[in-house]
Amino acid sequence: MAEKERLSFEEALKKLESIVEQLEDEEITLEDSVKLYEEGVQLSKFCTEILEQAELRIEQVNEANTQ
Repeated sequence: MAEKERLSFEEALKKLESIVEQLEDEEITLEDSVKLYEEGVQLSKFCTEILEQAELRIEQVNEANTQ
Protein backbone atom coordinates (compact mmCIF):
# COMPACT_ATOMS: atom_id res chain seq x y z
CA MET A 1 0.00 0.00 0.00
CA ALA A 2 2.97 2.33 0.43
CA GLU A 3 3.23 2.74 -3.35
CA LYS A 4 -0.44 3.77 -3.54
CA GLU A 5 0.13 6.44 -0.90
CA ARG A 6 2.80 8.06 -3.07
CA LEU A 7 0.54 8.17 -6.13
CA SER A 8 -1.51 11.22 -6.90
CA PHE A 9 -5.23 10.78 -7.44
CA GLU A 10 -4.74 11.23 -11.18
CA GLU A 11 -1.97 8.62 -11.34
CA ALA A 12 -4.03 6.12 -9.37
CA LEU A 13 -7.04 6.73 -11.60
CA LYS A 14 -4.95 6.19 -14.75
CA LYS A 15 -3.60 2.92 -13.32
CA LEU A 16 -7.16 1.87 -12.50
CA GLU A 17 -8.29 2.66 -16.04
CA SER A 18 -5.37 0.62 -17.40
CA ILE A 19 -6.36 -2.32 -15.21
CA VAL A 20 -9.92 -2.17 -16.52
CA GLU A 21 -8.61 -2.26 -20.09
CA GLN A 22 -6.40 -5.25 -19.30
CA LEU A 23 -9.28 -7.10 -17.64
CA GLU A 24 -11.39 -6.62 -20.78
CA ASP A 25 -8.78 -8.56 -22.81
CA GLU A 26 -10.17 -11.99 -23.59
CA GLU A 27 -6.65 -13.46 -23.66
CA ILE A 28 -5.90 -12.70 -19.99
CA THR A 29 -5.33 -15.65 -17.70
CA LEU A 30 -7.41 -16.25 -14.61
CA GLU A 31 -4.40 -15.76 -12.35
CA ASP A 32 -3.55 -12.42 -13.97
CA SER A 33 -7.20 -11.39 -13.78
CA VAL A 34 -7.29 -12.04 -10.05
CA LYS A 35 -4.06 -10.11 -9.46
CA LEU A 36 -5.30 -7.17 -11.50
CA TYR A 37 -8.66 -7.27 -9.73
CA GLU A 38 -6.95 -7.14 -6.33
CA GLU A 39 -4.80 -4.21 -7.40
CA GLY A 40 -7.83 -2.48 -8.86
CA VAL A 41 -9.78 -2.83 -5.61
CA GLN A 42 -6.88 -1.29 -3.68
CA LEU A 43 -6.60 1.58 -6.15
CA SER A 44 -10.35 2.15 -6.04
CA LYS A 45 -10.26 2.32 -2.25
CA PHE A 46 -7.30 4.73 -2.40
CA CYS A 47 -9.13 7.00 -4.87
CA THR A 48 -12.29 6.92 -2.77
CA GLU A 49 -10.34 7.93 0.34
CA ILE A 50 -8.76 10.87 -1.48
CA LEU A 51 -12.15 12.02 -2.77
CA GLU A 52 -13.66 11.77 0.72
CA GLN A 53 -10.81 13.84 2.15
CA ALA A 54 -11.27 16.45 -0.57
CA GLU A 55 -15.00 16.58 0.10
CA LEU A 56 -14.37 17.11 3.81
CA ARG A 57 -11.92 19.93 3.10
CA ILE A 58 -14.43 21.60 0.77
CA GLU A 59 -17.15 21.34 3.43
CA GLN A 60 -14.81 22.89 5.99
CA VAL A 61 -13.97 25.76 3.65
CA ASN A 62 -17.66 26.34 2.93
CA GLU A 63 -18.48 26.32 6.65
CA ALA A 64 -15.70 28.80 7.40
CA ASN A 65 -16.94 31.13 4.66
CA THR A 66 -20.56 31.10 5.86
CA GLN A 67 -19.69 32.17 9.39
